[in-house]
Amino acid sequence: MSTSAPRKRPLRAFLSDLVRSPRRIRDAAWRVGLPTSDRARSTFVFGNVFLHLHSVRTHRWSLRWSTTWGLGLAATAAFLVVLASGVLLMFYYKPYPDVAYDSIKDIHFIVPTGRFIRNIHRWSANVMVVAVLAHMARVFYTAAYRRPREFNWLVGMALLVVTLGLSFTGYLLPWDQLAYWAITIGANIAQSPRELTDAFGITPWFDPGGLQRELLLGSDIVGEEALIRFYVLHVMILPLALGALMAVHFWRIRKDGGMTRPWDADQRLGPGHDVYPVFTEAPQKTYQLAAIVRGTSPAVGRGPEHTVPSMPHLFYAELGVLMLTVFACLALSMAWDAPLKELANPAVPENPAKAPWYFLGLQELVAYSAFMGGVGIPAIVLLGLGLIPFLDREEAGTGVWFGGPGGGRLALASLGFGLGAVLAVEAFAIRFGWLREWFPDVPQLAITAVNPGTLLAAVYGAYSLWVVKRYGWARAGATALFTCFLSGFVVLTVIGTYFRGPNWTFYWSPADWPGH
Repeated sequence: MSTSAPRKRPLRAFLSDLVRSPRRIRDAAWRVGLPTSDRARSTFVFGNVFLHLHSVRTHRWSLRWSTTWGLGLAATAAFLVVLASGVLLMFYYKPYPDVAYDSIKDIHFIVPTGRFIRNIHRWSANVMVVAVLAHMARVFYTAAYRRPREFNWLVGMALLVVTLGLSFTGYLLPWDQLAYWAITIGANIAQSPRELTDAFGITPWFDPGGLQRELLLGSDIVGEEALIRFYVLHVMILPLALGALMAVHFWRIRKDGGMTRPWDADQRLGPGHDVYPVFTEAPQKTYQLAAIVRGTSPAVGRGPEHTVPSMPHLFYAELGVLMLTVFACLALSMAWDAPLKELANPAVPENPAKAPWYFLGLQELVAYSAFMGGVGIPAIVLLGLGLIPFLDREEAGTGVWFGGPGGGRLALASLGFGLGAVLAVEAFAIRFGWLREWFPDVPQLAITAVNPGTLLAAVYGAYSLWVVKRYGWARAGATALFTCFLSGFVVLTVIGTYFRGPNWTFYWSPADWPGH
């Protein structure tokens, strides 16, 4: 039996509840009021699905622009722009070879604002790739991969690989000449292990290169199977993988103690406002036992001194980076259109046929040795990057740009050495050729073992070992090697982008290309 009495004037009560419903809906979604106190700010972070990965308070060192330059946030913001613009493009795109190109033309020329949205999607993807690469460089040069952040460095490497895969799979979707032959180049790089299996005569029985190509394309050629496969990877599998890795990445940043900072960050910052005067003779705050016991968490032994509430300080910084990233994507989209060439034609190859810009450095090396340029050297680089946190067990310079022995001078010297070495090797190979031009009958295994790519890697490795011997620190050698490979990547990418013409011949300018 109900004990509640009937409400008087039910119609008036109903109208009153109807008027109050918007406020009640807001209160149901936002269970706290305006974050005007530390308690309300903390509850706001805990109760927000987007902010709960943040710590309640953020150290002032982490909010300095020079600490991270917002590169990780810029990569995240670019991904959000890619995601939003990609969803809009999906309404009009048809992933079938006979209509894919026409649907892109419709988007480009007929759909209102379609060209602009496609431009934003293209440029934000490029901004994301650049931001992820720059973010990894920032993490390395501040030694932010050290204990307890080793696992998060590996997660970051996985994010880089998935980001490149996401951009690469989207490259084929326009189904024009540029996309078709760029993916053909990528498929040939995936097939490059055949260089070794053919040399040993075991390809009919053991063909990992052919397997990689078939897994990538779904067949032996770039056709309908490849387009469907790339579309599913691009719009579903890789975005989900990227989102999951990003969640783990952000979560580990918090669990590992926030952004890396030097041990004397508090002294470097000096006195600040809105910080807690904790652990003094007359504390203004009290702490429960869980705040002072020993344990394995990075937060043990640290109080909230020199910290500010994440809401609004960190939140406003994130919004600022988001606005700058969106502005950059919009500016690029208004200045340059996303390319669209003729309909893909397997019978008319592009000359020069070039991979996406972030693979042009590999394509430059592949021109000398398909296996070493496409598989060997990239595998060595990835393995070396993955081992860095486990080989560098030092602590000096953690959280400081170019910290550790040698500092910025070592990085600058390594940059000069890396640029000089790659330019010298490339100039020699372009001017005088390589083993195949000198000795037409030289075995393929000799070219695989000795080519500009392996020579450059050996020179960089020898320089790194010399730096380790000179400074006596693994960190110094890692700085030298990372800087050398970074400079080599940039130079090879520039050469492949601007100085390679028809038949992959070196030209100082496209104006020097031979006429038809």
